[in-house]
Amino acid sequence: MMRSRPRALQGDARGAGPTTTKKPHTDRSVFRHPLSVPGPCASQRNTIMKPAIQFLRVLLATWLCAHALAASAAIDPALLKPLGGDDPDARIAAVNQIAALATDDAVRVLKALNSEALYATPGGQVLIVDDAGNAFDPATDKTAPAPDDAEGITINNRLRGAVDGALSGLKLLSANRDERMAAAIDLLKSADPAQLPLIQKALAKENDAQVKDILQQVQATANLHAPDPVTRRAAVKTLAETTNAALKPALEQLLAKNPDGSYAEADEGVRIEAVRTLAALDRHLSIVDFAGKLFYGISLGSVLLLAALGLAITFGLMGIINMAHGELLMIGAYTTYVCQMVFRKFFPGAIDAYLVVALPAAFIVAAAVGIALERLVIRWLYGRPLETLLCTWGISLMLMQGVRSIFGAQNVEVANPSWMSGGVTVLGSLVLSYNRIVIVFFALFVVLAVWLILNKTRLGLFVRAVTQNRRMASCVGVSTGRIDMMTFGLGCGIAGLGGVALSQLGNVGPDLGQGYIVDSFMVVVLGGVGQLAGTVIAAFGLGEVNKFLEPVAGAVLAKIAILVFIIVFIQKRPQGLFALKGRSVE
Repeated sequence: MMRSRPRALQGDARGAGPTTTKKPHTDRSVFRHPLSVPGPCASQRNTIMKPAIQFLRVLLATWLCAHALAASAAIDPALLKPLGGDDPDARIAAVNQIAALATDDAVRVLKALNSEALYATPGGQVLIVDDAGNAFDPATDKTAPAPDDAEGITINNRLRGAVDGALSGLKLLSANRDERMAAAIDLLKSADPAQLPLIQKALAKENDAQVKDILQQVQATANLHAPDPVTRRAAVKTLAETTNAALKPALEQLLAKNPDGSYAEADEGVRIEAVRTLAALDRHLSIVDFAGKLFYGISLGSVLLLAALGLAITFGLMGIINMAHGELLMIGAYTTYVCQMVFRKFFPGAIDAYLVVALPAAFIVAAAVGIALERLVIRWLYGRPLETLLCTWGISLMLMQGVRSIFGAQNVEVANPSWMSGGVTVLGSLVLSYNRIVIVFFALFVVLAVWLILNKTRLGLFVRAVTQNRRMASCVGVSTGRIDMMTFGLGCGIAGLGGVALSQLGNVGPDLGQGYIVDSFMVVVLGGVGQLAGTVIAAFGLGEVNKFLEPVAGAVLAKIAILVFIIVFIQKRPQGLFALKGRSVE
């Protein structure tokens, strides 16, 4: 049923529209400039006036079109009337048709239906009634007092689900790219053929390549339930070009069997295409799974490397079994937390820079704690590894209790800077998080820095001399006690840097270091005592083996298998992957 207001406007548009034949003017002097003269200048006057007349025509047509669109912004009463009826299928169809309009009034009607603010009169008029008793008629865009015979439209769970899906679909037309992407991904899980008009409208307007690709998948997923088997077969072929794992259940449902033994998809051609698409999707998912395990194995290896690098110096070069090494990781993480709190309070505008300050701060604090431990306790226990183990284990308990007394027993949160948040998507569905990528490169940078210190500095020369032959180094004037102190401090400072990295991967708590102390010792022993290259290879190797074993055997059995492997390996090769060279070995 058309409204009188749009017909009136259409009649005006026909009456006021430009004609196709031009009626000659009887008095040409009307258009004559006062200073013009008759004769040859008439053609020039016509040339000047033609563009002006055409511009006026275009302006008039634009004005008429704008008013016609404004008049048609309201919703056809025939679309609204089923909402007040009793037929559930007709109501859901009306919801989808109203959503396909993608107008402000359509959104308003759907939101009112969802919040039970939509009313209907016995005559079939649908109104939006507010708390003040005012009724807005979406068919006429007019507001008036609510009629007495208007009753609220009830909504059940099925209809509410359809309304929620329609409102989610309307976000496909949002000006915000992220909101459109989220709406498209959400529709991918439950696309319905009734939403195809809205999906096609969004697809025609979309300019972003990634959002458009998701919308094409949504369109194909919705067509999987189309009544025409040719359309369903074309949709399955379209999905064969995608790499989205979320589409796998919808394709598998086509091959499912009903209780009577028949297939859910009656057409054999569609089932054959579904088998091919599933095979292609499985191949892609296996590649993605392998790449994901490879990346996360490297990520775990970088964390183990940062945790074990300091232990490789204190245990590998000095022979000290430091059971408090995990607590030095914890100290580095809590130093990062303190830096974050300071920046939030005093420099909120530069909060993303807290990590730059936390790196040297964590190194200095952890190194200071390590130097204090070496000077006060460990220097008296050189050559007695069992007593060193027991003493440092007691120190670790004291450090954990001290942190609980200062910061509390609950975990604290260290937020990633904005430049480390998010990730990059590769192979269609594998997300490589920025924080893990940064930690991998940071671990390699720390290894390079340690190598330069040990091989290109005076301190490194003295450390290598004391490690290879302590007595000879002392005889030539090297202060072995001072070198021991600085070496232990260097190893503890590197542990503090490892704590900074761990704080970017999860919450920080007093027990943070307990989960890495055993793994750190395994890395050092497997790589070879005192060997930097062996530590790097062992860390990344254990990280990869752990990630590939966990899906097969579980996390606990994977740890046990790795431990058994290391025990057997050490029995066959006690020096580890790389043997230490020097007189001290002899």
